Amino acid sequence: MSGDGLTAAAQALAVEIRTREAPLAALPPRSGRSEDEQGRAAAIHRVCRGLRASFLRTHAAAVYDRLTAGRTRRVGLTALAEAAAEAFPGLVPTRAELDEELRHTQAEKEGREIDQGIFFREILRLPEAGGHLVDVLRDPTPRARGLLPDFRATGRAELGKVTVERRGDAGHVTFHNESCLNAEDNELIAQFEIAVDLVLLDDGIRVGVLRGGPMTHPRYQGRRIFSAGVNLADLHHGRISFTGFLLQRELGCISKMYRGLSTEGRPDTFPAHGTEKPWVAAVDTFAIGGGAQLLLVMDKVIAAADSYLSLPAAQEGIVPGAANFRLGRLTGDRVARQLVLGGRKIWAGEPDARLLVDEVVDPRAMDRAVEEAVARLAAPAVLANRRMLRLSEEPVDAFRSYMAEFSLAQAQRLYGEDVLDKVGRFTTGPSAAKEAVR
Repeated sequence: MSGDGLTAAAQALAVEIRTREAPLAALPPRSGRSEDEQGRAAAIHRVCRGLRASFLRTHAAAVYDRLTAGRTRRVGLTALAEAAAEAFPGLVPTRAELDEELRHTQAEKEGREIDQGIFFREILRLPEAGGHLVDVLRDPTPRARGLLPDFRATGRAELGKVTVERRGDAGHVTFHNESCLNAEDNELIAQFEIAVDLVLLDDGIRVGVLRGGPMTHPRYQGRRIFSAGVNLADLHHGRISFTGFLLQRELGCISKMYRGLSTEGRPDTFPAHGTEKPWVAAVDTFAIGGGAQLLLVMDKVIAAADSYLSLPAAQEGIVPGAANFRLGRLTGDRVARQLVLGGRKIWAGEPDARLLVDEVVDPRAMDRAVEEAVARLAAPAVLANRRMLRLSEEPVDAFRSYMAEFSLAQAQRLYGEDVLDKVGRFTTGPSAAKEAVR
């Protein structure tokens, strides 16, 4: 479509959205609406979301090209959404609208992130535009680039809730969200991605290692914990970012661990497939939710004999990242459904655990097992074979297609009544004092 045609269609959309959303301004905040007012607001949003989806089904490729100067600019998720809000009024929420949403709990929000989900679904559905975006999101973060010279010199970076340290051939990434059992929040995920970048960028590191640090939580004082998944209290309070956490985690941080860094649009870069390294996960105590998702991209998973893993998506009501895409390949359909739909917990000693865990060891032997795994994965031929295995396991185009559907499904689930009820009860009931996790 010509630039004039896109401009005219965008202007018509802006007028239509502005007109149809105008009655929302006369309604009280969501928490104070009557049942009738809630129904009217829902009907307005339903119509406007249909208009946005229809516009993008026709114009998504042209929209993306305009925002990225014909795919010559590499723009991240949050920046892309902000640029779209400015260039195409009414298509996605503005920064001011999202800032207003942050003043409310998840249950009191207007649900503007669903409009972002519609936007990213339609962009990611396109092989060219979506493929470009998937590649862009594997670029190293500016923060990691800035830290790299010092990290190369010292071999250590203290990022806050995450640390990364070079020890021999290994880059050890450790979670330190001690008070809430290494639950994931916006800050931890941002720091995690920086740590992954540093491991991949440092020429002195050949293998990445991921582990949780010792806890200060009274129930687990001094014990290492891998991860308790998403921080439910932050979700209740509306502090889990859709773009910065839920999408960036999958398309940025975890994608880099699995596929390595991008070549940043330079076709002459060697190697042409970017920079990747094998990863080891050391699971102490438990890997719940997002923690279990991380295991699905690891080259070696070592679990303490007294540990377990679970994907309680059915209980939480949200989609467990790309686990639905990857899990069945490893466990088969039946076990995958038991985990995702039935909330099954798998202990390290169970036979089915061997579908997800390579080695089960005495908790006291974890350090030695990690060292031995690093030594094996540092072998010269590992990288070439890792890449070939990955290419056969998970074509990037299949991942892109999954993430397109995930974008909208997850955004909608964030506002499901069951999700809002779950996190609300968790943070206000008797269990609230036990921390922001299950």
